[in-house]
Amino acid sequence: MSGLLSVKMAGTMLVRAGAALLILAVVACAPLPQRANVPVEQRPSPNFDERRPNFVILHHTSGDSAERALRTLTDLLRKVSAHYLIARDGTIYYLVDELARAWHAGESYWGGDRDLNSASIGIELDNDGEEPFADAQIESLLALLTDLKERYGIPAANFLGHGDVAPRRKTDPSRQFPWQRLAGRGFGLWCEAPYSPAPPGFDSATLLNAFGYDVSDPGAAITAFKRHFVPNDASQEMTEHDRALLYCLFLLKLQT
Repeated sequence: MSGLLSVKMAGTMLVRAGAALLILAVVACAPLPQRANVPVEQRPSPNFDERRPNFVILHHTSGDSAERALRTLTDLLRKVSAHYLIARDGTIYYLVDELARAWHAGESYWGGDRDLNSASIGIELDNDGEEPFADAQIESLLALLTDLKERYGIPAANFLGHGDVAPRRKTDPSRQFPWQRLAGRGFGLWCEAPYSPAPPGFDSATLLNAFGYDVSDPGAAITAFKRHFVPNDASQEMTEHDRALLYCLFLLKLQT
């Protein structure tokens, strides 16, 4: 990311932090929401924080330009949004306050959480789903993820794709996405061969569910896992090698 963009982002973060403090100060003195059917006595407390995101969900736009994606993500009638959009040239667009709930994950599941919108930051990458991701775009993404991870303490295991949390509906980001590169910087998990075999009794569904996937549709869960961690294999069959890899990832997640 260029120095100019870094300065702009730093300035944005300072403004955002100041705005958040101002909001907290005002809200702490404001009346609480009225409860129409339950009589209560209001005693507002200033002792609270904004909700903190604990996941980052990555998407691709399936489009041919950032401007087209921006029109969709800001269209009141489309009812879809993300916190950030990153163009192919690396430009970062800030669309929804990080502390607000953007509409990007939809019906989703990960590790027992069935509402990823309420717990995550959504980042759209301008990409048609077939092309390699531009290097300038990935560099900007890495800079943004570094900032988010530092400010919110997001665990490495909680950087996921839309296809991971909605395997029956979504495939983004595509098999072209450089998950290994991101994991090398602490955004997501990755295991290198050789792997120790999974212990007896750890079948594919058990391992996938333990790692976080929704296994109500086993085939979709396997496809999502392979798209993320074995991108050159589009089959819906788990080999012993795949199970060993998944077991390695599961153990790695326990350490994060």
